[in-house]
Amino acid sequence: MASKELKLEIEHRTKLGTTGSNALRAAGKVPAVLYGHGAVADNIALDAHAFEDLLHRSGRNAIITLTDGGGRKQQTALVREVQTHPVSRRILHADLQRVSADETIATRLPIVTVGVAEGVRSMGAVMDVIAHELEIEGPANKIPEHLEVDVSALGVHDHVTAADIALPAGFTLVTPPDTVVITIEPSRTARDLEEAAAPAAEQAEPQVIGAETAPEAS
Repeated sequence: MASKELKLEIEHRTKLGTTGSNALRAAGKVPAVLYGHGAVADNIALDAHAFEDLLHRSGRNAIITLTDGGGRKQQTALVREVQTHPVSRRILHADLQRVSADETIATRLPIVTVGVAEGVRSMGAVMDVIAHELEIEGPANKIPEHLEVDVSALGVHDHVTAADIALPAGFTLVTPPDTVVITIEPSRTARDLEEAAAPAAEQAEPQVIGAETAPEAS
């Protein structure tokens, strides 16, 4: 869980569109939009280095105190979306949502597995993480950075659904509870051996019990 409230200075931008955004990026800024609480969306700019450092230190679920105009105006927000360049990973744009500390909001959290599944450790199976994040709802100031799932006891063909994952106190699950999150399945080699053995068993000549033997000609 985020341990403290973070601060970030913002400035309002008037030059919009591709030209304005590129000029901001060249100056070491990140174009962003601040929305929510029924107010008109604000087009803002963030210092790129400060924003990247904030994301690195807090994940993306900590409440940020935004200061505007030399700290004369403050409001709190959460980072909702970050767009990055596919090659350089440089931040291109961000969406921030206004929130109050005790406001109930929905957010998506990444899944982090803990331990090694018994089926993987002892039986050579493969663990497949099918859903990499879950959507939950709860107080904005208590959002954890991720959700942990202990997979140590999982054997072959076992699975974990969204409903099986423990949530922090005060939070509820938004993702459908029957969503399969993690499965433990036989390795490809084991599956191939099973599939190869099945036709051989089917083609084996069945033994007829109790069949009468034709009498020999005298």
